[in-house]
Amino acid sequence: MIDTSFKLLFSGLAIALALVAFVPYVRSILKGTIRPHVFSWFIWGMTTVIVFFAQLEADGGMGAWPIGISGVLTVAVAVLAFIKRADISITATDWTFFAAALASLPFWYLTSDPLWTVVVLSVVDLFGFGPTIRKAYDSPHQESQLFFLSLALRNCFAILALESYSVTTVLFPLSITLACTVLLTIVVFRRRTVLA
Repeated sequence: MIDTSFKLLFSGLAIALALVAFVPYVRSILKGTIRPHVFSWFIWGMTTVIVFFAQLEADGGMGAWPIGISGVLTVAVAVLAFIKRADISITATDWTFFAAALASLPFWYLTSDPLWTVVVLSVVDLFGFGPTIRKAYDSPHQESQLFFLSLALRNCFAILALESYSVTTVLFPLSITLACTVLLTIVVFRRRTVLA
């Protein structure tokens, strides 16, 4: 069993990685070099904040802190993406992902169970990756490789920092780690095949 000081260290590392990821990402949005998809960030912001509270309820402890901080930062990016009109090219597929994500949100409310809340919101969050994956495939130079790598690593440390391991506490950060890895792979591959 890893003692509390290691859990605190892992939580601190996860929070530091979130800041390392988000600060340059926000700067890049302000410069116009990164153009996040508004729908994705709106979905991610909602789900991350709600999952934070579900993890706390399931005794995630300090391992939930990085998710909570990331939730606040994600909502800030969604607002900034909207204000800056970062990527408002919205396709029918984007609307489908957005509608599916919004339609599933009432289910977490109706369950009143942290496990089902996290399951539903993890699926919703993965729907949120749809518009960004489409955009990253079409315009791979408008996404940050470092950002998604940092988020994948942040979630690994967040998992290590959890005080209680269960599907409720692990599912969300694990699914986001895998989704970030897929997105990162697409960006790396497409950058090799598409000119800037």
